[in-house]
Amino acid sequence: MLGGGGLVAANVYATASESGQSQAGQVLASGAATIDCPDVGGQLTAVPDEAKAEVDKELALLDKQIAEAYQRLQQSTQAIQQDGAFAENSIMNPLKEKRAATIERIAIAVDRVGDRPQGLEPFAACILRASGNQGEQGGDGQNGDQGGEDQQQDGQAQDGQNQGEGQDDGQNQDNGQGQGDEQGDQQGGNGGQAGNGPVAADFVDIKSVQPNVQSPRKQGNASRGTFSTACGVNENGLFNSDNVIVAPGVTNGAHHFHDYVGNQDNNAFASDQDLANGDTSCENKGDKSSYFWPVIRLQNGAQEQDAGSPGGGIEGNAGEIVTPKQVTMTFVGNPQSKVTEMPKLLRIITGDAKAFVNGTANANASWSCTGFEDRQLKDKYPLCPQGSDVVRTFKFQSCWDGNNIDSANHRTHVAFADANGVCGNGFKAIPQLVQRIVYDIDAPSLNDGGRTTPLFAVDSFPEQLHKPVTDHGDFINVFDEDLMGEMVDCINGGRKCDAADGAGGGGGGEEPGNSPSPTPENPPGGNNGDDDPADNGNGNGGENTPSPTATAPSGGNNQDEEPADNGAENTKKPSTDSTQAPNPADGEDKGNGEAVPKAESSPSAVQSDEAAATGGDDNDLGGAVPGPEPSGASVLEPQATSGGLADTGTQLWPAAAGALLLLAGFVLLRRINSRQT
Repeated sequence: MLGGGGLVAANVYATASESGQSQAGQVLASGAATIDCPDVGGQLTAVPDEAKAEVDKELALLDKQIAEAYQRLQQSTQAIQQDGAFAENSIMNPLKEKRAATIERIAIAVDRVGDRPQGLEPFAACILRASGNQGEQGGDGQNGDQGGEDQQQDGQAQDGQNQGEGQDDGQNQDNGQGQGDEQGDQQGGNGGQAGNGPVAADFVDIKSVQPNVQSPRKQGNASRGTFSTACGVNENGLFNSDNVIVAPGVTNGAHHFHDYVGNQDNNAFASDQDLANGDTSCENKGDKSSYFWPVIRLQNGAQEQDAGSPGGGIEGNAGEIVTPKQVTMTFVGNPQSKVTEMPKLLRIITGDAKAFVNGTANANASWSCTGFEDRQLKDKYPLCPQGSDVVRTFKFQSCWDGNNIDSANHRTHVAFADANGVCGNGFKAIPQLVQRIVYDIDAPSLNDGGRTTPLFAVDSFPEQLHKPVTDHGDFINVFDEDLMGEMVDCINGGRKCDAADGAGGGGGGEEPGNSPSPTPENPPGGNNGDDDPADNGNGNGGENTPSPTATAPSGGNNQDEEPADNGAENTKKPSTDSTQAPNPADGEDKGNGEAVPKAESSPSAVQSDEAAATGGDDNDLGGAVPGPEPSGASVLEPQATSGGLADTGTQLWPAAAGALLLLAGFVLLRRINSRQT
């Protein structure tokens, strides 16, 4: 009896351990994990000019290393299932070694001409962490990996990087060629057309969000005017996956496509002189500024021009690129003081493209719907009612250090004003760019994973999983001096001006937030907050918007390796003839796409006056944010549970034998006792 019982216990324990290991592999193999690396770039608050070019390229190399490791993670489904240590030994350890060598080169480059940066070595280690998408269906699984075939072919040619993003797009296929029409909705994972997002949990009904936009009161010396510039909606399809601010001289430095309006000569290799001499899409040719942001794509199976290219389908950015319906750029004043002119070629980045793994300290996403813009979301995409359009709003930093047009981490030379509109640390108030981008996008059908009406998502670094909190905007000031002077005079004089009319304009100045957005025709849900037009503006942009309720993930990552050339600098969008979308499944009603948000979904914006009074995340953007200590563990515990006797019955025969021994011993004991009595 003792031997049989011991055999049962030992076998069940061993089987449970194997099941736990298998489950960790299942979480990773399903694509429900991402790679979280500490942010090296954020630590470099001072880089000598002589070392800047080399450091920028090494930071870009770090991004490329992460992207490649994430792609290998997605492609290693079978290997991870068969060997629980595969991810650690074959992906994470080599990544750590590559990052350590790159970080050392950064330190050497700075040390040659200045003081060697200290404390960077621990930032080499990364962790695998659950994406939070484990419980989701495969997202827009009906689309599968439309670009998989091309992606696999191109991926094999990318310096042995094993690219071909999206091959495990809800279908666990290794050749990247399947359509996944029926499999994606059944398979767990990170969802989306390319297998790395979005998922249904990334969306929330805008009507369930309470008004949360607050603006500081204007004081007597406030600069109350506004100055607008019109530069189109990128109707000519100017895209690339470069970022001349963060990764100058590095092709595919952004690892995702940007829309460009304004300056038409912006690519990774554009010099200041190139920008100054470039053409512009702006109505007033005195504005050659560059305005760019990640594109939005529909997860509808369409193959865009970049389906088989780095920055596009290879890195999980797949689907039809949506051209904005409207783009407005308005420069506003300061509620406390007059503003001073921006220096020419000033660079400003708002938001954090890596906020999903970095945490939300620098996040500044603002998502909403027309008619509901007094409700801003940071970590969710909005489900807009019929007749209402999706709105992205970027509110840029409005305080400048008075000396620098850029900084090593691209943040410390500018800052947001505090909750009362005051620029601290001796910074000067400058005109604040408020950018509002409107899209005619139907609310996706979440109940069928976007099959009826496709999901949509912002382009992102592959490991960021297209999370809405990663949205961001970029601006390079290339206004000529006369037009910049007119802007400042207009804003300080309290006028409402339009660049297309020259300095003109008259009347009392109005900030964008004082004009109500178009109200959708008969929007469902009753009161949508339009009664107070001052709160329902073109966008607070998140400056005093409370932080999301979701716990901010820690860690981070930054720039990467010399990315592969995507073969295009400023590529044009293909004609609609080249975009193919799959037919809906038989019997589906294409018009029945009204979104039904999940019952457990809650508004991501916190309705807290106290939180709003602190200025939210934006007031912390003025300085570098130190990265946390990297975790020693490389694989986190899986969040889901699975298993049971049905899963492991073939491994329980020793336990069965032990049970028979136990039963036989019990019967024998009864017989002995019976004879003795």
